[in-house]
Amino acid sequence: MHSMTVPATPMMTQWARLKAEEPQALLLFRLGDFYELFAEDAEQAAPILELVLTGRDGVPMCGVPHHALDAYVGKLIERGLRVAIAEQMEDPALARGLVQRAIVRVLTPGTVQEPDLLPAGTPSYCCAVWPEGGWGLAVADASTGELLVTELADAEALAAELDRLQPREVLLPPGLELEAPGVRTSLPRERFDPSLVARHFGEVPEGAVALPAAGALLSYLEEVQRDRPRQFTAITPYSADRYLLLDPVAQRNLELTRRLVDGAAAGTLLHAIDHTLTAMGARRLRAWLLQPLTDPKAIHARLDAVEELVGRPLLLDALRRGLRGIHDMERLVARVACERCSPRELGALARSLVALPGALSPLLACSSELLTAAVVAADPCADVAERLSAALVDEPPPTAGERGIFRDGWDPALDQLRAAARDGRGWLAELEARERERTGIRTLKVGFNRVFGYYLEVGRSRAQDLPADYQRKQTLASAERFITPELKGLEEQILGAEERSGRLEQAMFIDLRKQVAARAAALQRTARTVAELDALGSLAEAAARGRYVRPAVDLSLRLTVRGGRHPVLEQALGRTRFVPNDAELDGAGRRFLLITGPNMAGKSTYMRQLALLVVMAQMGSFVPAEEAQVGIVDRIFTRVGASDDLAGGRSTFMVEMAEVATLLRAATRRSLLLLDEVGRGTSTLDGLAIAWAVAEFVAARVRARALFATHFHELTSALPDAVNLHSAVAEREGQVTFLHRVLPGASDRSYGVHVARLAGLPDEVVARAQDLLASLQAQG
Repeated sequence: MHSMTVPATPMMTQWARLKAEEPQALLLFRLGDFYELFAEDAEQAAPILELVLTGRDGVPMCGVPHHALDAYVGKLIERGLRVAIAEQMEDPALARGLVQRAIVRVLTPGTVQEPDLLPAGTPSYCCAVWPEGGWGLAVADASTGELLVTELADAEALAAELDRLQPREVLLPPGLELEAPGVRTSLPRERFDPSLVARHFGEVPEGAVALPAAGALLSYLEEVQRDRPRQFTAITPYSADRYLLLDPVAQRNLELTRRLVDGAAAGTLLHAIDHTLTAMGARRLRAWLLQPLTDPKAIHARLDAVEELVGRPLLLDALRRGLRGIHDMERLVARVACERCSPRELGALARSLVALPGALSPLLACSSELLTAAVVAADPCADVAERLSAALVDEPPPTAGERGIFRDGWDPALDQLRAAARDGRGWLAELEARERERTGIRTLKVGFNRVFGYYLEVGRSRAQDLPADYQRKQTLASAERFITPELKGLEEQILGAEERSGRLEQAMFIDLRKQVAARAAALQRTARTVAELDALGSLAEAAARGRYVRPAVDLSLRLTVRGGRHPVLEQALGRTRFVPNDAELDGAGRRFLLITGPNMAGKSTYMRQLALLVVMAQMGSFVPAEEAQVGIVDRIFTRVGASDDLAGGRSTFMVEMAEVATLLRAATRRSLLLLDEVGRGTSTLDGLAIAWAVAEFVAARVRARALFATHFHELTSALPDAVNLHSAVAEREGQVTFLHRVLPGASDRSYGVHVARLAGLPDEVVARAQDLLASLQAQG
């Protein structure tokens, strides 16, 4: 409870009782057209929401309009706060005494389902962790009904998986301290109960370590939803070992989903290949990118599908045209299953199901495994589509409290009530005409407002001329309003019909929603299949636009690329301006490539390019190259670029050494290592010694496929296992041109002074640097 004392009025006593149910949440308390926050909740929320803090009976308060609730709640959720919504459970106009209120839902960062509070193309995960005999991890997206479980061997693997998932909230047992993305929420140990999984699903998969975490997730979601989380119709085990591991450092350095400089999505690999047409397809493509496969058979199944779509442009176009009419079915179905969807959302689901055959029918003649399987798996749920299309108007209202959800002719009882309401309006027009004739007042009119109901209005100067059956109802500055027995009778008929039709529509909508919710499992399977088709279509579209080729993927240790291109820079520069390069590694004589040459000549681009092509190939994508063979990579390590960790008290050099230590410890022969400028953060001799020792260890002990870029030219003759490459330059009359080609052989110069001139250093500084360089080189 909050420590602030509140007055013991009936309303504040009710508020205090509800607040005691959710003491850790900000309580948004419905009062008429506003949601109010009181006491310390108001003091905490007002600056975040940019609201003026007022007061009632000495208690601080602030409020937000009911129609703008989601926008304000979104700001609180983004701050990692927990929010409880207390609704009025009865009509204030009909309530006797204090309106009854109850908390109907609790919103936390990891359990949000409201579409307006979620990014469309990224998942919204809540994770639970259980440490016993390893690490059990359960992963849930409450907005789609996805529930996954896995077991991880150690804390490092857990950290890497959490970083990949980027959960908005992580549930932990008491006493467990864990560095993780998102908000960390502690739950009692008894909530980590595997029997809760059996209670929800009736049966459970194998995976003893992960099931307590799944139990915690389900119980937590039931707590915040105030109902059984019915959107979860299946639980899926997975193994991180089946995927190419991209740790946080690799994700960051390769700019897979966010740019290093500003965190933007533009200029990333995902942005370059994302041509999805649905939000669920965008989420699936992102998941594939961050979890490339390591099973050649599964990879080739995706490549087969992409190849068929690329080879049949009309088929690809037909599929993509069909997908354009499909909304975010995953999130729509989850809201239907929880019985929270609005009429408008149910209408969007109906339109999606109607459009679905148009996306699937072109695939009937396909031969690739994934495409033919999708046609079978994607149940169009024709009965649901037919019922929804027949029942709902073309543009249903946004909230269930509004009338006009159902088509005329759908329900005879509703039609009768609507007819009475429509006829009533005709009766009112006739009444107005008769009363004008009877009174001789041509300006007399029939009106309505919510407070006084229907009335007859005349100017104040004519009020004394009215018949005796006119009863005064309201006096205005320039007019008088009256009621007659006939108008009163019509009002009862019209308003009674409208009220009864509204209540009937609400009951019908709830019943229709329950009928659709009963098909949630089938609808979810269909939605996930459509998401996969959209992701495959996106890869095919990227391949067609970029003239990508199908890579050969196998279990060898070969990594060969002819005419490889950087998928992001090629788009930025244009294909004609980008210079392609070859690469060749294997598990024998070409394991270790030592790359020398000047800055800005393309060494880092060359290294990142090769890693991106591996990621693309193993996610099932074609690649920008003339030819490519990829022997499966189990993990990509990157030591590229420099960054401080000031908050952690680590210098650039310390960060560099920590990253190098990680890859030396964890890399295997099947890994791909990118090491750029190891040792440059300290003195020249220290740096050279460290770089030399690291290079020897990688080449002789780790024996992984590695690219090692350096300015320490001493290494080019010191490492017998290394294959020397250099980034080419052209010199003419003292001017240097970077050719952006990586060629065989070593470089003996770094051209740092030339780069300094290009960067705009004053001529005096550049000239002095040249003199000093010549002097130092002469000293040898």
